[in-house]
Amino acid sequence: MKRFTLAALLLASATPALAQRAAPIAAPAGVDQRVAALRDAALKDDVAYDIVEGMTTEVGQRLAGTEAEARARTWSAAKLKALGFKNVRIETYQMPVWVRGEERGEVVAPVPQKLHLTALGNSGATSANGLEAEVVIFPTYADLAAAPDGSLTGKIAYVGNTMMKTQDGSSYGQAGVARFAGPALAAKKGAAAIVIRSIGTDTHRLPHTGTTYFRDGPAIPAAALSVPDAKLIEALAKRGKPIRMKLVLTPRQVGEQESGNVIAEVPGTDPNAGIVLIGGHLDSWDLATGAIDDASGVAITAAAAKRILDSGKRPRRTIRVVWFGAEEVGGFGGHDYAAKHGKERHALAAESDFGADKIWRLGMTLPDSAKPVGDRLAAALAPLGIVRGSGSGGSGADIGPTVALGVAGVDLNQSGLDYFDVHHTPDDTLDRVDPENLRQNVAAWTTMLAIVADAPEEIGPVERPAR
Repeated sequence: MKRFTLAALLLASATPALAQRAAPIAAPAGVDQRVAALRDAALKDDVAYDIVEGMTTEVGQRLAGTEAEARARTWSAAKLKALGFKNVRIETYQMPVWVRGEERGEVVAPVPQKLHLTALGNSGATSANGLEAEVVIFPTYADLAAAPDGSLTGKIAYVGNTMMKTQDGSSYGQAGVARFAGPALAAKKGAAAIVIRSIGTDTHRLPHTGTTYFRDGPAIPAAALSVPDAKLIEALAKRGKPIRMKLVLTPRQVGEQESGNVIAEVPGTDPNAGIVLIGGHLDSWDLATGAIDDASGVAITAAAAKRILDSGKRPRRTIRVVWFGAEEVGGFGGHDYAAKHGKERHALAAESDFGADKIWRLGMTLPDSAKPVGDRLAAALAPLGIVRGSGSGGSGADIGPTVALGVAGVDLNQSGLDYFDVHHTPDDTLDRVDPENLRQNVAAWTTMLAIVADAPEEIGPVERPAR
């Protein structure tokens, strides 16, 4: 899924203006009629849903660096060729791979209680017989950070950052630090293991996995509790009696394995005009089939590019569709792409990695020379219920390394109000994808590509702050 900064993003309210599926949308003054026609036709798109359905049904989960992700690459290359894309290829690279093992947890005292949990990516392992220890409660990550070094020796740390629903997803960065950095911090303070409240906004009894990072010290067992189980731990803690927990977590690191990116193109007519880079990530977590994270993203962008491919008019700029590998576990695909293709001229980059809900906001980082491009884009997207935001464009883990080279960017922000109910859980399945919302996404991306890929203006480098 797309990465978010810890700073709060600016919010705007979007008016739901999406017309009925069969009804044409009146183009505002100044919107090219060809662009409007492409946009309206995309509201009837079935290609994106076909890709999501096929990937989740015929491949399933796609954990990075495993045989499942390799099957996904083969399936994806065949699919993109069948859709008519040109220059379809797979570019592989090596990466360290972590795989899940047995995972069980229970409260031993003061009252025996079974727990629903899942290991975090890069978690260390207990012995086969498990680990039993007293639990130390930290309501927030800040409370854990304030604990003295060595104070958790032999203990299991519990961290409970509560995540709130936000349209822009900014709460993920605020609550997610408990997962991103909490386990390493607990290890530094001597903890034998850590459990965190899942980074999610749901109330179901399904835990949320995700990567954690042990950069300098040893990896301790680290797991996420479902939200109801986390609330149980907090309720027990209020009763003032010591809590003992038993964990059995047996994941392992299996060394360097192969991952890769799948690349396809809609060739442009002007090789000097630059590449429009779009896509999402092919890999998923192994708890489900990754329908919203991120089969939907690769499907939306590919379906939009196919609409340009089938329009009967070649774009000025080459549209390059990339289905990146190994995003969930560290963004390896994005870094490999930038290393291999960063010297090529990219006019603009954009990715879809925030589910399949409606797009409500447009963000852009364009050079002054391309300001008219942004104005045309905002006008053409308005009938879809998409407002022009004041934020920048080009965010995302996969395009990030390329964007950092000074490439312009566009963000088509989807609503995140429900996204974190199923994010990284066993609930990330096909039934969570609404075909009508998916079509609105395809229409927005088709509009963006029709304008950007054919713009006569120069879309050159932009100045970006150092990351």
